[in-house]
Formats: sequence, structure tokens, C-alpha cells
Amino acid sequence: MELYLQFGYGMMEHSRSLIKYWGSGTVILSPRDLNETQLERLSKETIKLGGTVVLDPQLYNPVLTNHDRLIVHSFWPTSSIFPNGPELSKCLINLIDINQRIGAKQIILPGMIAKRVDDDWLESQRQVIEESQRCDTNGLSTIMTVALSYDALRNDDQVQLLLESLPEWDVPSIYLVCEHPNGDYLVTDPGWLANVADVVAGIRLAGKQVIVGYCNHQMLLVASSAATAIASGTWMNVRSFNEEKFILQDDDEIKQRSIWYYAPHLFSEYKIGYLDLAKKSGVLDNLRTDDVYGSNFADELFTAPQPQLAGFTEQQAFRHYLQCLHHQATNSVKQTFDETIDTYVKQLDQAEEALKVLHAKGIKGQKRDFLESIDANRGAASYLISNRGAVLRRKWPSLIS
Repeated sequence: MELYLQFGYGMMEHSRSLIKYWGSGTVILSPRDLNETQLERLSKETIKLGGTVVLDPQLYNPVLTNHDRLIVHSFWPTSSIFPNGPELSKCLINLIDINQRIGAKQIILPGMIAKRVDDDWLESQRQVIEESQRCDTNGLSTIMTVALSYDALRNDDQVQLLLESLPEWDVPSIYLVCEHPNGDYLVTDPGWLANVADVVAGIRLAGKQVIVGYCNHQMLLVASSAATAIASGTWMNVRSFNEEKFILQDDDEIKQRSIWYYAPHLFSEYKIGYLDLAKKSGVLDNLRTDDVYGSNFADELFTAPQPQLAGFTEQQAFRHYLQCLHHQATNSVKQTFDETIDTYVKQLDQAEEALKVLHAKGIKGQKRDFLESIDANRGAASYLISNRGAVLRRKWPSLIS
């Protein structure tokens, strides 16, 4: 499973640096955060460094969107009647043009967020796909956006309706965007997680690639569903989806400047003050990132006389997070389904045991502490085994090839 970079506020240099460090990779570009000149420039730089680009059109709710950096783009619809008629055709023609100019090889087709999966929403998806086939995409491979609200995703009947419809969609790939419950960063709802894993598996078993957008490390779960890629970025609003980010002019990402350290083996993040406490308590090494993750961005936190005095920067924190997640994603898929999911569950068990030791010392990650989410992820993994295990075992070699 690959890690794509989900572009957000202030990510130009991070994207260049990480693509150069990895020697490859994909950046999902954001028209909310880049004008068309910047889109072209960053794309050229990314491709020169060995990476690729795709563009998320972010047409999740075009009628309500009043974000001035989005609505100025040439592809943005000027009519509230969307995706119907000539407005849709104009949108797609302009999207195709932008994608060609930035050197993309795939085009993400726009899809509005499903407040509920019903006949009307499915018809809007079908119209976008059919109109794209009438346009000359000049060889661009199509990726259909499937954006699901929390209410839609927690409704088993609606999830089933989506899964029954997917095989009829004549597109090779899906860009899956899932709204988190209550705006939570880490989710504790096992039913929501189980349905995400099930939708990903259903897409893959329907013969389509799937990129899961706006993810944090909790979505490493979907490696067991044979996801093609997950996408993540720096700030919380590119690690969990909230449609208001694309509707309202609110740069909330620059209001909260706390620096967080990610401990990948614990699936948890910590403010640096808690690392100080860990050192005082003699358990700082419990938080140290192993060299296997390939990140040296946070080394000084563990070599300085005191973590708070190490000068650990926001830039280092973001790059450490994304490098560790890149390693976790890349190594999450094994040769068999059983090995993949057993390895993941074992990692959850080990994290749980270690987190309980830290909690006993008062060392917690607050809202980014994974302990309360472990049962939900473990439950979702168990559901995936019982609901999809047999067919995933049989199809696994072809799914990961």
C-alpha cells in the first residue's frame, strides 16, 4: 500500500523534500491551497524529482462553497445546477485542461459528498462518469470521487447500496473520502471503521484501484482490505475529512501551533512536554522511534539533555510523521491476507500494552492518544475477517500484484 501526500496549507516544501527523499511518490494537489500558476510549478518540480501528481477538484458541495481560493478556478461551476447539463461538460473540459498542463496521468473526477447514498446521489455519480466518457480525456485514466458523510457511512443499508452499484461504474479507480464522526481525529466508532474497511474491500474486489484520501495512521487498517494507497499530510484537516474546510473561508490550520511527536509503534502523538515527563519518569525510550522507520527527523528529542530543549520544530514534526507513515504503509501489506491482518492486529496488541505502561506514568497523547481507538480498530479487523476473509484470502495474490 502506498502513501500519497495530501496537499494542504504550507506543504509545498514538505512535498518537494519528501518526494526527493523517497525518490518517488504521488502528491494529491489541492486547488483550495494553490492557484493555477502554483499548481503548474509544483507539479513540474514534483515530476522532475521522480514523483507524480493528481488533482483533487474538491467539488464536494459546490452549491454552498464560498471559499474564495476555490471558486476562482476555471473548472468551478458558475451555476447551482450541478452536475447537470452543459455546466458539467464545461467543468470536465476545464479539469482535463488543467490536468494536462500539470502533467498528470490520471484525472480525479468530481463527486459531491453523499449526505445519504440514494438513487439521486448514484445518478449524479453516473452522470459525471458518462460525461467524462463523452469528453476527450487525451489518455488520462479516470478516478471517480466517492465522498461519504458520516451518516451515510454508518448506515449499513446505504453502504450495501453503494457496494452493489460500484461494479457498474466504468472507471478503473476510486478516490474514497470518508467524513469522520463528530469531526474526531481518531475514531472510536467500530461500526464506522468496519464499514470503511468493507467499502475499500468491496471496491478492490470489484476490480478497481482505491485511494483513501484525508487519512491519518488509523487508516493503516485498510491495508488488510488491499487498499491501493492512503493519503495524508501535515495539519489535522488533511488527515481527517471535514467538508466545511472546502466551504468556509477559515484557515484553522494556522491557529493551532502545538508541535506533536509521532511514536509510530504506539500509533500515538505527543506534545513535547509529555516527552519531558517521560524522561523524568525513566521511560523516554518507550517513545523512541526505531531506526527501521527511516526517520532521523526526531532523533534530537532523545539525545538532548531534555526534549523541550532540543529545538524540535514544526517542520521536523511533520516530516517525521509522514516518513514514519510512509514506512508503515509501504510495509503493511504481506504476501497473504492472513499474514497482513494478523500482523496488524499484533501491532495493535503491542501498542495497547505499551500505552498502558505509559498511561500509568501519566504520559498521554490527549486527543491523539490511540489507546481508546484500539478496540474499535481491532473490532473492525475482526469484522473484515468474518465478512470478507474467505474471498480476500482467495483473491489476495491478484489484489496485491
